[in-house]
Amino acid sequence: MVWPVQVDSLWTGVHLATQTAAGEMRDAALAVCEGRIAWMGREADLPSALQARERHEGGGAWVTPGLIDCHTHLVYAGNRSDEFEARLGGASYAEVAARGGGILATVRATRAATEDDLLRQSLPRARALADEGVTTLEIKSGYGLELAAERRMLRVARRIGRELGVEVRTTFLGAHALPPEYRNRADDYVTTLCEQWLPALAAEGLVDAVDAFCETIGFTPAQCDRLFETARELGLPVKLHAEQLSDQGGATMVARHGGLSADHLEWLSPEGIAAMARAGTVAVLLPGAFYWLHETRVPPIAALRAAGVPLAVATDCNPGTSPLTSLLTAMNMACVLFGLTPVEALAATTIHAARALGVADDRGSLEPGKRADFVLWHVDRPADLCYAIGPAPERVVVRAGRAQPVPAAVRD
Repeated sequence: MVWPVQVDSLWTGVHLATQTAAGEMRDAALAVCEGRIAWMGREADLPSALQARERHEGGGAWVTPGLIDCHTHLVYAGNRSDEFEARLGGASYAEVAARGGGILATVRATRAATEDDLLRQSLPRARALADEGVTTLEIKSGYGLELAAERRMLRVARRIGRELGVEVRTTFLGAHALPPEYRNRADDYVTTLCEQWLPALAAEGLVDAVDAFCETIGFTPAQCDRLFETARELGLPVKLHAEQLSDQGGATMVARHGGLSADHLEWLSPEGIAAMARAGTVAVLLPGAFYWLHETRVPPIAALRAAGVPLAVATDCNPGTSPLTSLLTAMNMACVLFGLTPVEALAATTIHAARALGVADDRGSLEPGKRADFVLWHVDRPADLCYAIGPAPERVVVRAGRAQPVPAAVRD
């Protein structure tokens, strides 16, 4: 292995949860050069000639890759706590939407907000995730449902990345709901997305991937298929909200397009599982929405495991069905509600989440050459990250090789 004689920083006295076939590595060290992992291994094997500009003693901390939240809708305006009360009173997701609530309620507030308004309201949600150890974050559009508002959302997502120093991957979700201007004209709306909005936003460099809501209250598989054909022509990867409330065959359809992920999946069929396994499509589990909506049908975890489909976990941070800004809490929920093991939950928010965003060659595991995004956790064992609910463990977050200030609550 070739390694530089001088590195920018060296972290010693740590244990590594690598998220590779190497597994856990105790009494280890990790070197960083130019924002990349330059060397890692047992501290006893540290090359004697290696020099570091900075040395950090980890004090027995566990090092994991930086956490990755691969499914969020955190850029929006307004609040939907009234729907929370309505659902506690027995109203269903579809009933709330039929009353003018749901996604369209947030659309009205988001359309009325300026770009700076959106940044001001959304930044605290992103900061909560970043402070907890998230170093890569996906943010979807889909609450504008008109070109100017969708553009504002995607621009704000990019600004959040610059403001916080996190990697933000943007996803165009114009096919989130049917805007009022296109009432009873869903096919016309999809045509507009394909012929006008998506090409324009992609040309502006605002889109990293394309998503859609494939559901009886969303868009049909055929309509999503049209959108994905356009995305592929533009060189953009696709993913899908699939089988959340019913089995629409969306997982099979997105797999046919080589989709990065299919997300939710409570009603996923054996055929959908087989298609995802063949395509390498990641199953993104969203326990926050499952919990918030009082769902009882659990995604087919055992069948997904048996088929070798990678399992990712995300917050699904959104105002209506998962107002969750803690990926550690989502990991706990995935264990308690879906039966994941702590080992699976950590992989689900690192290497498998990276696969769900198409960035696993660059991050999601601790390997020489990968981006030096990692977190030092002062815990006894990695399972502790899934164990407790509440304030995150004491930690140091490193992004592109630079240690971030520890939040005041932790320093105290």
